[in-house]
Amino acid sequence: MDVLIVEPEKSPRMASITGDLNSLQQVVGGYIEAVYPYDDPVAIVCHEEGKLIGLPLNRKLEDYDIIAGTFIVCGLGEEDFDSLTPELAEKYREKFADPEIFMKMGSRIVAIPIKPKDEIHIAKPKHKSTEPEL
Repeated sequence: MDVLIVEPEKSPRMASITGDLNSLQQVVGGYIEAVYPYDDPVAIVCHEEGKLIGLPLNRKLEDYDIIAGTFIVCGLGEEDFDSLTPELAEKYREKFADPEIFMKMGSRIVAIPIKPKDEIHIAKPKHKSTEPEL
């Protein structure tokens, strides 16, 4: 089953998993919960207790929730989860492309996009010249 895996502070990535309960639990790190917030035939599969056990906050889910921990975006078949179509994979890769950090402002929690950790380049220190300064 071809799915989109979205990890905290990283860019989404496509992966092939078997799609059985064990493989879903392995990706999210525990018991799974599926939510269906979109009109498209997709599911968000996340850790059922992600917030309760303190997994890092990941992405906002529209304007009503925040997903904690790694989650999967997968397609929906007749009776079970299924592979994402290439079109839906691209749509949700773009939707979740920017990792987010969260900040409380008054009574609201605001999502702030950040650069993915897998794209951050650490500047290498410049070597000191062995030439004497004049």
